[in-house]
Amino acid sequence: MVIVPFRIKVSLWLLAVLIAIPVLGPFLVRIPPLQGVSDAAALAGPESLFVEVEGLALHVETWPPAVPPEAASGIVGEGGVGALMLHGFGSQTRTWRHLGEALAGNGGPLPLALAFDRPAFGLTERPAARSWGRGPNPYGPEAQVAYTLGLMDAYGLERALLVGHSAGGSLALQVALAAPERVAALVLISPAVYEGGGAPAWTRPLLATPQLNRIGPLLMRQLGGQPGDDFLRAAYFDPDALDPLDEAAYRRALRAEGWDRALWELVKASREADLEAFLPQLAQPALVLSGSDDAIVPAEQSQRLARELPAARYHGIDACGHVAHEECAPATVAAVVAWLNDAALLLD
Repeated sequence: MVIVPFRIKVSLWLLAVLIAIPVLGPFLVRIPPLQGVSDAAALAGPESLFVEVEGLALHVETWPPAVPPEAASGIVGEGGVGALMLHGFGSQTRTWRHLGEALAGNGGPLPLALAFDRPAFGLTERPAARSWGRGPNPYGPEAQVAYTLGLMDAYGLERALLVGHSAGGSLALQVALAAPERVAALVLISPAVYEGGGAPAWTRPLLATPQLNRIGPLLMRQLGGQPGDDFLRAAYFDPDALDPLDEAAYRRALRAEGWDRALWELVKASREADLEAFLPQLAQPALVLSGSDDAIVPAEQSQRLARELPAARYHGIDACGHVAHEECAPATVAAVVAWLNDAALLLD
């Protein structure tokens, strides 16, 4: 018989408790149901369309307004070119309301502009993990490339001007690498290419544990409170410039059923894009644009990208933050339209 000293017994108990807290603690946390949420269709406005692509109902907005896929051929013609705009983390289609109108409104340089809510954001369908089983993860980067190309197919666009903001800029580059013949040109607004593009590889085993799977959605709910407000305002050089229409659009997504679980699935599926080595392959004309006071993707990173892309031009906007297309919409629109007029090949 071994007699364990009292102090060692106490130490062993403390060690057991320290091990048990992270292992068992998450299963003891109460996860209250989301309050005040609705089906996405109930939150849609007159500008909303739901288009099925790759088996997923994408929430789509168009300029001119409310153009369904079956009516697009009469607008873009055979083999037409339009714009497809890809928003960043936490955003949605309404972020593009100024630029969409400028690109394809009355007198715009393009016949049609599209934007869709990327999976986990806005009003796009949010499938639960059990619904896709062993199939492709709809929140993963490969699926997001497929949805982008699939939406182009649905609208009969053989080529597109891809406009991407932040993480949407990284996605635009991935689409251009996957299908270069489908991308006529790129507009990249504060693109998240070198940093902040996804979860580091070493974190993925942790994110997949049952413990984090249980409390992960609860962590995401912080975006519905003060941390979310702080994140939104940090994207602006002047937080008072946040338009109530843009703020309401951000908050609408937090009223969609399952938004917390879907956002957690996106975080788990995300990963660093590692695009640097592939940038020389991207020969499309590109405009890289950023606010000079971007606190999320510093302007120096956008300038670096413009240098490393073979056919890119950089444009900076003074006294402007991370969402130049919202905070500094007139200057952003003027820069993009002027550059498009120079890149007349888009209309060929």
